[in-house]
Amino acid sequence: MITTRDIAERLGISVSTVGRALSDDPRISEETKFRVRQAASEMGYVGNRAARMMRGASSNVVALVIPDIRNSFYSTIAHELSTNMEAEGFQLMLSETDDDRMVELRHLRELSANRVAGVIIVPTARPHAESVKLLKAVPHLQLLRRHPSLGSQWFGVDDHEALRRATAHLVSLGHTRVAYLGGPEELPTGAERLRGFRSALSEGGLPDDAGRTELGPPSSVDHGRQAVRRLLKGPDAPTALVLGSIQLTLGVLEELSAQRVKVPGELSVVGFGDEPGFSWWGPGLTTIGLPIQEMATGCALWLMRRLKTKPVNDGPYTSVSPGSLVLRGSTAPPDGRTVSRSV
Repeated sequence: MITTRDIAERLGISVSTVGRALSDDPRISEETKFRVRQAASEMGYVGNRAARMMRGASSNVVALVIPDIRNSFYSTIAHELSTNMEAEGFQLMLSETDDDRMVELRHLRELSANRVAGVIIVPTARPHAESVKLLKAVPHLQLLRRHPSLGSQWFGVDDHEALRRATAHLVSLGHTRVAYLGGPEELPTGAERLRGFRSALSEGGLPDDAGRTELGPPSSVDHGRQAVRRLLKGPDAPTALVLGSIQLTLGVLEELSAQRVKVPGELSVVGFGDEPGFSWWGPGLTTIGLPIQEMATGCALWLMRRLKTKPVNDGPYTSVSPGSLVLRGSTAPPDGRTVSRSV
């Protein structure tokens, strides 16, 4: 393994000068820094970051803590964040919690022990008290979900308005039996999306019982399948369905295809997220588009500024991006028929 001593011997300078040049010490001339870096590159030198961290140096690693990498929203966010941070000399590390607060805590312990430079987190519904303490010691921000115990730096989507618009679209078409399938109310995103759904029904003059709800794990494709089976049973089955997560949307679309439900003839559907396949599923899925690139770029820029300027105290910062309603062929006025399945 090539060491700083090897570089020093090649250039005829001291080991300490090599170390200072590699760490961009202002006491070393630009010419010497250039010679040292060029020699290090030619010789295949790899710096010992662990040793530097033991001496108090900071890491260049930023952690992204998310519930489920299978969700394309999070994988796309990870890609965009990685691209932005690579340009600034930082590396993105991924941690997956499966929405388990104890798994979240274990990851945060390891990240803290490895002195990560910062953390971007989609928190669980009830973060552990130790998780809160660990995050207070490192620059961090919350993404999509916001928990009050984790500070006031948050980048999210206007979930209430996104679901309100999607549901209002169905009500405007004449649907009076509309169902919502989304995440639990204990998640801030779940609560806001459900509130948006109910607001649209109320604004449309529909009674409370006009909207049925099926709430459950937002990252479960299987929950989407099972929930839509329940919703389609009986004579009061909904004529329209609005969805509150990408994974649930995937499960619902699979089940509707398996049961050969005619969309939008028997059931109008508004999905969540805009996967590449959604544009050609059936008649094309009307769905809620998410501002993924805008959010990822905003997160990266805010955190990079925070890491470079090192302010003594972070003031509150909130960035709320609007969703969009992408109109395709999966929604239409009800024709009086209902779909009832004995699954």
